[in-house]
Amino acid sequence: MRAQLLTADRPTELLATVRHLTLLQIDPTAAVAPNADLVAWSRLGSAHRPADLVQAVERDRTLFEFDALVRPIDDIPLFRAEMAEWPTWPRAREWLEQNATFRRDILNRFEASPEPLTSRELNDTSVVPWQSTGWTHNRNVGRMLECLAMQGEIAIAGRRGRERLFTIAGRVHPSFDAPPVLSLEQAAAERDVRRLAALGIARAKSTKMPLEPVDVGAAGEPAEVEGVLGEWRVDPAALDADRSGFAGRTALLSPFDRLVYDRVRAQQLFDFEYTLEMYKPEAKRRWGYFALPILHGDRLVGKLDARADRKRGTFTVHAIHEDEAFDRATRAAVEAEVRELADWLQLELEPA
Repeated sequence: MRAQLLTADRPTELLATVRHLTLLQIDPTAAVAPNADLVAWSRLGSAHRPADLVQAVERDRTLFEFDALVRPIDDIPLFRAEMAEWPTWPRAREWLEQNATFRRDILNRFEASPEPLTSRELNDTSVVPWQSTGWTHNRNVGRMLECLAMQGEIAIAGRRGRERLFTIAGRVHPSFDAPPVLSLEQAAAERDVRRLAALGIARAKSTKMPLEPVDVGAAGEPAEVEGVLGEWRVDPAALDADRSGFAGRTALLSPFDRLVYDRVRAQQLFDFEYTLEMYKPEAKRRWGYFALPILHGDRLVGKLDARADRKRGTFTVHAIHEDEAFDRATRAAVEAEVRELADWLQLELEPA
């Protein structure tokens, strides 16, 4: 809880919060609120304004968006070696080689434009279309933009509605143009250390996850968790913490919150069973389309099934699922946090 900034002693500043957490994930689902803002609200409370995140990314340039994650701009050096080597898988490398002229056309268009551009403003001059069994099939401009962004050639300068605005990376921040000063191995090791500080405890090796790993390699100190097989790694700073002085609080978490993002870890450490059910048929859902995990003190105690309807101006609570029956104090704390969330969303709280 301390590592994830979820104690009674809340952080007070967005940039410092993201620096400690290392990232905020961007996700198009906004059944309650955009994920990055929801995670920030869980830490900062009503002091967080979505406009602050836009300001930091698009104008102050203290944060940047890369591979669907918002990170501190100071962390760009941790990705330069990876950008220089990308892509490592043959299929993408071959496609880029086949479309060298297309790649150059896109970069020339960005060089000539003083303003950032969306994908809709770029021409598809590909020679070989991108082949996929998924939604990216033949979406050649979008795929080329993803490749160029991963290589650090272009960067996301902001958004127009939900559309991303791209430009030459050096215009977003000069450090995009700097050569790598860390090797792949050095950068990965430093990111492992940073990730462990944000998680507190993690596996050395775990299942591969999209966007960001959940394991931490050799970072930290070895540890065992009573009743759980295998070795864990613990942030050394956590070993020196005053455990007797822990003061928790109640928080409503995004399904993509790093406290619960690794579902296996959440089950092993907190005995908390959770699945994001928005891809399940409604009849097969146990907790709801976009249920928010509920933290109370040092335990994950339930799920909030609620939806924000901005057109109607309502925040509808369909159910509060209690993993174990709440006592009076827990119920009051959870209900108060639900009201806080509705107030922050500027929506009228509407029980189902």
